[in-house]
Amino acid sequence: MKKNLLPIATCLLSANFAMAQTQQLKPLPTRTNIEQDSAKKYDIIDGVWAGVGIKKKSAIQHDYALPFNGQPSYRFSLEADDNTLTDYDGKGTKGRAELAFAYATHDDFKDRPEKAYQDAQMTKTVYLNGKGRVPQASSCTYQFSFYLPSSYPANTNTIFAQWHGMPDRTLISTPNGQIKKLTIDEFAQLYNRMIFNKDTGYDKVKTTDNSGNIVYKTDKKPNGWLIEQGGYPPLAFGFSDGYFYIKANSDRKWLTDKSDRCNANVAKTDIMRPVKSVYKASTIAYKMPFENFPKDCWITFSANVNWSKYSGQTQTIVKDGQLDVQMVYNQNGKTVNKHIVDHQQIQIGRNDEDGYYFKFGIYRLGSSTVPVSYNLAGFSQKIN
Repeated sequence: MKKNLLPIATCLLSANFAMAQTQQLKPLPTRTNIEQDSAKKYDIIDGVWAGVGIKKKSAIQHDYALPFNGQPSYRFSLEADDNTLTDYDGKGTKGRAELAFAYATHDDFKDRPEKAYQDAQMTKTVYLNGKGRVPQASSCTYQFSFYLPSSYPANTNTIFAQWHGMPDRTLISTPNGQIKKLTIDEFAQLYNRMIFNKDTGYDKVKTTDNSGNIVYKTDKKPNGWLIEQGGYPPLAFGFSDGYFYIKANSDRKWLTDKSDRCNANVAKTDIMRPVKSVYKASTIAYKMPFENFPKDCWITFSANVNWSKYSGQTQTIVKDGQLDVQMVYNQNGKTVNKHIVDHQQIQIGRNDEDGYYFKFGIYRLGSSTVPVSYNLAGFSQKIN
């Protein structure tokens, strides 16, 4: 029997499906702070992934009852009380249980001075020294498969696959508004005397805890220093406002303006009609009503991305990007192949020197607390 070119699995119809899942789930509880820590051997999942987000055993699991290409798939779940993070605007909440394709290990630093790892921890760039990163302005092909159960609620706000920028924390704004890139030693001087909460600097205040140990807290008022912290993901697949959507974001500003809330509303924005501010663009590349989205079967997405090229300090887009996406699945015994984004010219990416990396799983935002669960598998990435 010939294998299909794309990994397609048929829907599972067993009446014992729920029972089998309960019996054949293996928790994957290890987590890695990929920006500040190297992944230990026991942290690396299937030799490919680093787990990020909430550490509950139910959050990320091997699912042997719902295999993909003969291997257990990844089951992601968040319950109502699993939002542990502050939302992008600092007001709401969000929850995360994801697998990151980019991370570094001890071996990536073994032939380098100890200070190299300490500096990477300080600047939150440990992951830049390992695998998974794709350069800015590159052309890449990605593929992954997604299984959404029919029990999944329509009123959710979740991202199941996203591509992140890699912000440079040595890029700062002084209290008088001057933007400049610091050396590692210059950044260390700031790091030693202040604490950054997201992108905002606060002076350190020396105090003691209940045991008499010296600890540092932040002053009540920001000190005027800002740091590059990133922003919306340049590319995301998810559900919001009763739709499945694909959204592309672009930010050409050298140091991201977090007060610029340019972000296309899925329900209100037409396909390929970008919402723009001075430096940003947000485009709904595709959307489909949730009730039409295929359920109880594996869907394989193939995405070809030409990331936009940015100019760095001069804050221009040198070349627009391009996005092409296909989705393939089996429905009623027939293979369905939909070309949902057809080689569209689009602004997609960030003015980050270091490029992008992929994650999939559950990223629940907008203070949504609706319990969610689904499966993912079969990821591949190729730089063309």
